[in-house]
Amino acid sequence: MVARRSAPTQRVVQVLDFFVEQRGKRFGLSELARELDLAKPTCLGILTELSAGGYLVRDVHTLTYGLGPALIAAGRVAQDSFAISAIARVELEKLAAEYRTTCTASAVVGEQITVLESTGPGTVKVGASYLFAPPVGLMYVLWDTDAAFDAWLNKPSTVPLQQDVARLRQVVAECRQRGYLVESLTGAGRRLYSLLAGVAARDLPEEVRELVGELVTSLGERVHLGTDLRPRKEHPVSLLAAPTYGGDGRQNMVLTMYVGTAITGAEITRRGAALVTAADAVTAASGGRKPRPPH
Repeated sequence: MVARRSAPTQRVVQVLDFFVEQRGKRFGLSELARELDLAKPTCLGILTELSAGGYLVRDVHTLTYGLGPALIAAGRVAQDSFAISAIARVELEKLAAEYRTTCTASAVVGEQITVLESTGPGTVKVGASYLFAPPVGLMYVLWDTDAAFDAWLNKPSTVPLQQDVARLRQVVAECRQRGYLVESLTGAGRRLYSLLAGVAARDLPEEVRELVGELVTSLGERVHLGTDLRPRKEHPVSLLAAPTYGGDGRQNMVLTMYVGTAITGAEITRRGAALVTAADAVTAASGGRKPRPPH
């Protein structure tokens, strides 16, 4: 499927790209419209909106435009995201070698969950993205604030879901206390991620959305709680996940270790501890800090 492109949005990107390429030079309306082959009214509308948002600034004396401070903040966020993913790769490679499995680092970028790093023998593609909306994305708010969790849960779901909210909040509380998540996905659940990868909910035919909704009845049902796990009993595990934190103490990334088979409760505990140790190392190396536990 070829995604539809928005001509008005393309023109906005064209303006921003031009200013970036000019490395700080400033331009007046007429000159900019001529350089970009835009109608002056169209160009003025774009410049006005970008200036209002702080992405451009207008000099009232020379009537010229240049890059604005909002881009500095955006650039810092992007730089931090790429920097922390490089730090994460070091820890992921250690885990992948020890457990001979695929390990990834991923984060929410805009409205998408994006894979930033992938190590080991698997096929998880760096740059793969998923829409950040139920049923996808629970682990990206598990260790964030209650407000962030509620905001995600209230997003329109990509497929029809019947939620057991009480169970889901129990999952959140336990995963925050334990420090990692243990997820068990059926084959149908795994196919869900492939189906939704890079696809907006509105692009799914209604009959497909209803079918997928039948495969994933409740987000909390595919998470193992501590009371479910027995040290000597084998439990089917798809993956383990643990959070990293930024300088503000909020969750900013998820490290994932894929399992894809049944392992004992004792082995789950061992791997979970190793994953948390790796995530804590990434947090410390990137200048982040773990939030203080509630009193």
